[in-house]
Amino acid sequence: MYGQYCGLARASDVVGERWGLLIVRDLLVRDQRFGDLKRGLPRIPTNVLTKRLKTLEEAGVVERKLLTSPRNTVVYSLSEFGRDLEDIVLALGRWGAKLLGEADLDEIVTPESLVMALRSTYRPEAVGQTSASYELHVGDVVLHAIIDQGKLSVEPGEYRGAALTITAGPAIRAVMAGELTPAEAVESGAVALEGEVTLFDQFAATFRI
Repeated sequence: MYGQYCGLARASDVVGERWGLLIVRDLLVRDQRFGDLKRGLPRIPTNVLTKRLKTLEEAGVVERKLLTSPRNTVVYSLSEFGRDLEDIVLALGRWGAKLLGEADLDEIVTPESLVMALRSTYRPEAVGQTSASYELHVGDVVLHAIIDQGKLSVEPGEYRGAALTITAGPAIRAVMAGELTPAEAVESGAVALEGEVTLFDQFAATFRI
């Protein structure tokens, strides 16, 4: 497309078109059926999703798998080659988070986008070898983050026994950006906590835009 013999140009051919990187982002979180991808990217036209997946498959980034249980279902997953994009996606997400202001009314948060937001803003130097577990509710989205001796795992869904449950709206971005202190967020009612509330300061230091 670009007429240049260049690795960046070739990469842009494969993942640089609109929606390409967001498809990769969602597949970095978990394998997805076509319908799952469509629900997570509600504005993508069906024909565009089909085309992007075909491009990613032909480039060896995405693979199709047939699940036989509970019924024959095709899911899309990243190949080993595709997973090489993880550090790039995280770095771009970290960079792009600095450009975020308040969310527009028509902008949504999805489980995949929030999972990758926490993965990309994670600062292991703020944790050291300590351990913690969080359950985060942002609107209808629920996910959990577990830190075990400095290693992070973030997945969609609830986590029974989380040390701290955080319920928040858009204000969580302001806390992560350092625009709002944890105490201010709680005092204003923008964030509600349940469990070991003192861990919220650690959360704010650990996930920092």
